Amino acid sequence: MRFRGMSVIGAPLLLAALLVTPAKADDVEIVEASARQSGSTWTFSVTLKHGDTGWDHYADLWQVFAPDGKLLGERVLLHPHVEEQPFTRSLSGVAIPDGIDEVVIRARDSVHGVADQEYRLVLPR
Repeated sequence: MRFRGMSVIGAPLLLAALLVTPAKADDVEIVEASARQSGSTWTFSVTLKHGDTGWDHYADLWQVFAPDGKLLGERVLLHPHVEEQPFTRSLSGVAIPDGIDEVVIRARDSVHGVADQEYRLVLPR
């Protein structure tokens, strides 16, 4: 008996291999972001969702960019958030040049790198 080109013996071995393969977490997702101005700088709060599995795979960074791609600030995340999903972290003291009324936020995880998602945030003025 064959199962899609596989012998009866091969199918159970394939099934066993699939069952012991660890689940792959998806790219980090930016769920929400906000900004508030305080004097001449801004504070950003960003909520991320990611299937952190521990030190070997976790959301480890988010960044704020000007529309032209210039990096304005970044928040390094120093540890996994396995039991805290989604989670929010803030970054203050970000200088936004005059004339910029929208920023782009990107996030990264320790395995997949920077996610494709670009979260556009209009700055409240």
